[in-house]
Amino acid sequence: MSKTISILGSGWLGTALGKSLLRKGWDVKGSTTSTQTYNDLEMTGISTFYVKVQPQGIRIDYNSFFNTDVLLVSFPPTRTSCVEESFPQKIEQVVQKIKEIGIKKVLFISSTSVYESRNGEVKEGNEGRPEKASGRALLSAEKLFIQEDAFQTTVLRFGGLIGYDRNPARFVQHRTEVAGAVPVNLIHRDDCVSIITEILEKEVWGEVFNAASPEHPTKAEFYAKAAKISDLPVPAFTGTLEPFKIVNSDKLREKLGYQFIYNSPMDYLREVEEWAYRI
Repeated sequence: MSKTISILGSGWLGTALGKSLLRKGWDVKGSTTSTQTYNDLEMTGISTFYVKVQPQGIRIDYNSFFNTDVLLVSFPPTRTSCVEESFPQKIEQVVQKIKEIGIKKVLFISSTSVYESRNGEVKEGNEGRPEKASGRALLSAEKLFIQEDAFQTTVLRFGGLIGYDRNPARFVQHRTEVAGAVPVNLIHRDDCVSIITEILEKEVWGEVFNAASPEHPTKAEFYAKAAKISDLPVPAFTGTLEPFKIVNSDKLREKLGYQFIYNSPMDYLREVEEWAYRI
């Protein structure tokens, strides 16, 4: 019997995941707040809904979106001055809807920005106080899900997403100086989709996982290579070592038995170079 998943926030990652799960026999529902995205999403075969989560409530066209076995929450904090207050308020609205409908399994897509830069390795439980307001907002949102006992939540903290039409060389094109010695914490979208699928198939709930490629080249290594194979200017790198973190994903690999498709972000760049097309 097929299972149903509702993806609250069918963006770049959520849409790719939905299309992959459709091929595996899942019934997939996806949400968007954009008319253009709505039309594009419908064409994939994903059952499409309009859902807008606000601090005061949820605007939705059909409540059947929340009739699901698993709810995947995948929308980021918006860049506003009050994000630390508004984003957790939005999540509170989602939590109330989950309890009202009686959904039992939730997967929350978070970010490694929940970690404080400690100039070393960080594992689950080493969060500290994140530098960015968005990281603090995500950490508060995680807690709202985890503290609930009416349903089970697994939290996935992804590193920076790369792959396909996201050209990493463009991330630094407008920077006059880049701290080249700082390590990167990145993950390819194919790994994200594969990790989520394994969690769903193996029914791994009530966990918090970091998810970033196990190898962490420096910004100078990664972005210089990305720029060269994209025929873009190589940014100016400095030897300054800014505060940094190295995200450890050992728990994910041990608990799921997961093997990364791209063990290093450099593997992706080498693949692009070998295929002789521009990213």
